[in-house]
Amino acid sequence: MEMNPIQYFTISIIPVLLAITVHEAAHGYAAKYFGDKTAFFLGRITLNPLKHIDPIGTILIPGALLLLSAPFLFGWAKPVPVNFSNLRNPKKDMMWVALAGPASNFFMAIIWVILLNFTQSTQVNYSLFISGMCQVGIMINLVLMLLNLLPIPPLDGGRMAVSLLPNPWSYKLASLERYGMFILLFMIMSGLLTVILLPLLRFFQNLLVGIFL
Repeated sequence: MEMNPIQYFTISIIPVLLAITVHEAAHGYAAKYFGDKTAFFLGRITLNPLKHIDPIGTILIPGALLLLSAPFLFGWAKPVPVNFSNLRNPKKDMMWVALAGPASNFFMAIIWVILLNFTQSTQVNYSLFISGMCQVGIMINLVLMLLNLLPIPPLDGGRMAVSLLPNPWSYKLASLERYGMFILLFMIMSGLLTVILLPLLRFFQNLLVGIFL
């Protein structure tokens, strides 16, 4: 289905908000499960997108990428606050709290693929609109999963690496957190992020389509 940028933006609103909102809520739920109730007390374990929206990361960046017809979408929400010292086993449990976000995106991508399969196999009203929404849902969730699994603090993959590495290496990697967003910005501007993510994105898209479609 050929769409102009405004139509593409319209069908992308729900998938993008869901992908980012569920990602952050999953972090909060995992933190609560492992002993830290900071996000719970602040009301951040919720699917209400208003609690998670970041004006730049949730609206401006994804919207600009959509209007510029970028090869993939990504964005972020307000990070769910986690006090790792409250976790029962801070270094070990940090990995599970970090993994919860990307894992939620992977499961949402599966749900979007299943919904796409249902839409294509039935003559439901607005099927073209829904199938377009499903395709965006698959893409945004896989991109968020893959992006956040990069081993760069403060991304989830960076926190997972800090959890898994021996203490001397863990401390060194954690010390890079202050530079993490600059590293990511460099990767975006240099095109390195696209080089890394696109092959992985195609692999997981083909994998899910092959299994569920």
